[in-house]
Amino acid sequence: MSTIRITKQFKFETGHALYGYDGKCKNVHGHSYKLSVTVSGKPIEDQTHVKFGMVIDFGDLKKIVNEEIVDVFDHATVFNKNTPHLELANELITRGHHVILVDYQPTSEMMVIDFAEKITDRLPENIKLHAIKLQETDSSFAEWFASEN
Repeated sequence: MSTIRITKQFKFETGHALYGYDGKCKNVHGHSYKLSVTVSGKPIEDQTHVKFGMVIDFGDLKKIVNEEIVDVFDHATVFNKNTPHLELANELITRGHHVILVDYQPTSEMMVIDFAEKITDRLPENIKLHAIKLQETDSSFAEWFASEN
């Protein structure tokens, strides 16, 4: 049976700030992110299996990505917890804002690495994460490929 890749796309809104950056992105701002997740595997051959012919049910992939990424990051503000932004983050938290503290600079590049780890940990053994594309703007995105990692 052939190995097939399938892709599911997601959207979420997230704010962030890049501590120490020398441009506008040092300020708190947000993006309408588009996330594409591509996995690979062999379609189920057992004709009695409820998911016969599928690599993975798109709904199952959606559940994983929503629980690990979309539901967590949507309408949140992300800060690197190892910077003075921690003080701002704590103030926002006390005021009831949804803040995520990460141990990396919250760039698209670092976020795709984080997302790849989170998704990989949840995939069934027979399904492999092939690629992730995180689009920050219409013309800017970061990609992660399993073959390069």
